[in-house]
Amino acid sequence: MTGEFNTVKIATMNIELQTEVVRRAAKHAALGDPARLQLVDLLTLGDLAPSEIGAALGVRSNLITHHLKVLEAVGIITRTPSEADKRRSYVHLVDGSLEDITPGAALAAQRVVFVCSANSARSQLASALWANVSNVPSASGGTHPAERIDPGALAVAARHDLRLTETHPRNLVDVVTDRDFVITVCDNAHEQLGVTGNLHWSIPDPVRIGTDAAFDTTVTELKRRISSLAPRLVAS
Repeated sequence: MTGEFNTVKIATMNIELQTEVVRRAAKHAALGDPARLQLVDLLTLGDLAPSEIGAALGVRSNLITHHLKVLEAVGIITRTPSEADKRRSYVHLVDGSLEDITPGAALAAQRVVFVCSANSARSQLASALWANVSNVPSASGGTHPAERIDPGALAVAARHDLRLTETHPRNLVDVVTDRDFVITVCDNAHEQLGVTGNLHWSIPDPVRIGTDAAFDTTVTELKRRISSLAPRLVAS
């Protein structure tokens, strides 16, 4: 009986291993196209709308649609609607989907400026998180700055031991220079600035929800993004 059980167990393990090999092979096949590989390399840095992908790669919209379907089918990317314009969507890299595949892009910057509409939560938190992991200076600004930093942002900063560098929201035009590396962290700001920014991270607004959990989720997502980008962004 024990021998039969071991035989079944080994057979089951072989099936699971074979399934994993097939899954990995499908991802490698999806990345075997130069345009899709370049697209994934871009998505390791930030989120892009399909039209922005087409402009970056110089590829027609029908081919972009095909490439996105291929990558989506193997679990490498996902799409979410814009919080600003519901007719628009953003393409994201699925966290952990590349496994041992190392992104190749490297960037240089004198300063990183994080931008959201109000400069009352996401951009403030991003700048504080960045200061903890990089020697490249950081700042934040808003396209339509609020009157104050949101109380939820102040509370989550205290919970995560983050020191907000700004005491009140600032207008982006008073902060940014031509030499800054600009990262928009909200869809509204990105769509207002267009191609002005260097990267876009499509992160939902925790202020709209207002709960501690929403702000904690925002910090977790910003931390994940920043931990991936910081080692690849060097001081110029």
